[in-house]
Amino acid sequence: MKLRYFGTDGIRGAWGGPVLNDVFVHQCGFALAHFLQKHNPSKPITIVIGRDTRASGEEIEAGLCGGLCTNGIHVMLLGVVPTPAVSQVVRDLQADLGVAITASHNPATDNGIKLFDNRGLKFSVEAEAEIEGFIAEQTSKPEDANIFTCGYPYDGQGVYINTLKSQLHQHCIRDWKIVLDTANGATAETSPAVLRHFGAELVSIGDSPDGTNINAGVGSEHPDKLAEAVRREKARLGIAHDGDGDRLVVCDETGSVVDGDQLLGILALAALREGTLVHNTLVATVQSNFGLDKTLSKAGGRVERVAVGDRNVLLRMRALGCNLGGENSGHIIQRDISVAGDGLLAAVRLIAVMLRTGKPLSALRQEVELFPQATKNLRVAEKIPLEECPALSEAMKRLDEEFGQEGRQLVRYSGTEPKLRLLVEAADEASSQKGLELLIEAAKTDLEVIE
Repeated sequence: MKLRYFGTDGIRGAWGGPVLNDVFVHQCGFALAHFLQKHNPSKPITIVIGRDTRASGEEIEAGLCGGLCTNGIHVMLLGVVPTPAVSQVVRDLQADLGVAITASHNPATDNGIKLFDNRGLKFSVEAEAEIEGFIAEQTSKPEDANIFTCGYPYDGQGVYINTLKSQLHQHCIRDWKIVLDTANGATAETSPAVLRHFGAELVSIGDSPDGTNINAGVGSEHPDKLAEAVRREKARLGIAHDGDGDRLVVCDETGSVVDGDQLLGILALAALREGTLVHNTLVATVQSNFGLDKTLSKAGGRVERVAVGDRNVLLRMRALGCNLGGENSGHIIQRDISVAGDGLLAAVRLIAVMLRTGKPLSALRQEVELFPQATKNLRVAEKIPLEECPALSEAMKRLDEEFGQEGRQLVRYSGTEPKLRLLVEAADEASSQKGLELLIEAAKTDLEVIE
C-alpha cells in the first residue's frame, strides 16, 4: 500500500519543507486525536511524546500538542529520549499512543514522526492510511489552538535507564574501557548512565548535542571514528548508536567493525546454547548473509527471513512467538524485554555474552562465518514485474540450482528509487562474482538499464 506521508518508518522529511512544517504538524495532531477518539470513544486518552536532539524537535512537539490538547487529549512529555524508551513508556503507562519525534540517522535538517500503538508496537500500514485520511480532512492552523494546549513532563529517561540497569549487575565491567559514540543524539545521556552503572570507563564521542550536529560525522553511520578511537585507547569494545538510539554498531578490541549479521549471530548462538532462543529461531530479513543460516543450522537453530524493515521482523516474531530478531543494519529486537529495536539493550546483551563466555568480541565474531557477497544496483527506466522478465527469471533459477544450500541470490526492486538491487552469496568470492555477472547480463536483456 503506497501512502502519501508515511514511509517505511513513519513520516520523515526536511523540517520546513512541503510536508513537514508547522501547519502539517498541527493538523497531524488534530488527525491523531480524531483517530484515537474514533477507536476509543468512551475513555480518556493519553499520549506520550519523546524526541531526539534536533532543534526542530521542540517545535514539532509543540505543534502536535496544539492539535492534541485542543481536542482533549492528555499528553505526557518525555523530553529527549531514545525511540525505544517511547515504546517502553507507552506500555508502562498503558497509554493509547506513543510518538517519537526523530529522523533517526538523517541529518539535523530533517525530522520525522514515528508512531507506536498502545502495545508499544509500530503502527500498521492500515492504521497509517486511516490517519492520512484524517490529515486530509483537517483545515486547522496552529493559531487555532487555544491557550490551554500543553503537555505534562514525565521522566522517560529515568524509566528507561532503570530498566536497562536491571539487565546486569552493578560494576560487572569495572575493568573495561569502552568507546561510546552517541551520535550527538537521543542516547547522549542514557547510554553513558547505564554503562557507567556497570562500571565501565568511557571514552566518549558525539556526546555534545547542540541541536544542529546530530549524526554529523559521528554515530553508527560513521564507524571509522569509533574504530580509530578503540585502537588508540586500547579499549575492549566500541559502541555506536544512530540519532534516535534504535540501532547498534560495534567494534571489537582490534578496532574492526563487526558485521551486523555477525552481531545477530553472536546473540542467537548464545541464546541457543543457553536454551533461551524461542523455537530455536532467529528472525532476520532477506538482506542478511546466508552464512548466518549456515552458522545457526550447525548449532541446531534456524533463520526465518522476512522482507526488509524492522516492522516486518517484529510482525513475524509475534506471529511465531520468537524472542530475537533484527536487521543487519543494527536494528535488533529482543522481545523478552522490548518490542522495539534498541541499540543500548543489544549492547548490554552483547556485553553479557562476553562476560559469560570470557571471550573477546574478536573471538566471538569468528564463530559466525559469513559468505562472500557480491552486489550491484542497476538504475532502470521502468520497474517491470520480475515475473515478466524471462531472462532474469531463468538466471535466478539457474543460480538456485547451482548453489543449492551453499549460496543464494536475491533480486528485488528498491522501494523508493528506480533501481534493481542484485545480491549473490556463495562459498567463495569467485562464485559470488560470477553469479552476479550472470544476473547483470540477464537484467540488461529484460530491462532498460540506465548506465
